[in-house]
Amino acid sequence: MSYIPDFTSGNVWISLLTLTFLEIVLGIDNIIFITIICSRIEPDKQSRARTWGLFIAMLMRITLLFGISAFMAMQKPILSFHTALSSGEFSIQSLILISGGLFLLYKASSEIFEKLEGIDHPQT
Repeated sequence: MSYIPDFTSGNVWISLLTLTFLEIVLGIDNIIFITIICSRIEPDKQSRARTWGLFIAMLMRITLLFGISAFMAMQKPILSFHTALSSGEFSIQSLILISGGLFLLYKASSEIFEKLEGIDHPQT
């Protein structure tokens, strides 16, 4: 099943701009992280390691984007529930969004807890 977006819709352009902004932010994050990691190796190998690191990061991001877009297209309900108060259905898309949201809540809470409690991780 092929899906072609309606490029005359404002929602498509807003989604594209949001995705572009996120990719730029994540790309900068990759550059900073890879530069820090490469600073630990021999100076003559840093440039090559940085180039390969950025290339692999780009390939991984493209692969993950295609993979998640395939999962997000799965909107057919796979789970349903009915109670006295409510009823609903879950698709693979909704389960991915729920699990992603729960992961972000966990990570944010654990980071805040570590900052407030002053837990230090041992240096390796």
